[in-house]
Amino acid sequence: MAVKIRLARHGAKKHPYYRVVVADGRMPRDGRYIEQVGRYNPMTNPKTIEIDLEKVDEWVSKGAQPTNAVSHLIDIARTGAPAAEKKAKLSKKAAAKAAEAAKAAAESAAE
Repeated sequence: MAVKIRLARHGAKKHPYYRVVVADGRMPRDGRYIEQVGRYNPMTNPKTIEIDLEKVDEWVSKGAQPTNAVSHLIDIARTGAPAAEKKAKLSKKAAAKAAEAAKAAAESAAE
């Protein structure tokens, strides 16, 4: 049986909330799991990461494989560093407005 430590999605549409679970690799993402070992909420500021590292280490010693996302969360939980915030990209219209405003400010400063 391939055991994985992965995220199970909960929460409402466009408001995700994840549980870090130990599950059989053949089970569906949000299906039956063996044990819940943590929680992750990306909607709070800063992002909330609560993982029981002792349970995770115990399962890894038994052969459970964490997914890439869970490995990253475990590293963040071990170091205690806050999760890196992604830079919000401007839409094309907003970028054009910002460029126009900067150009107008440069012209007024040159006069």
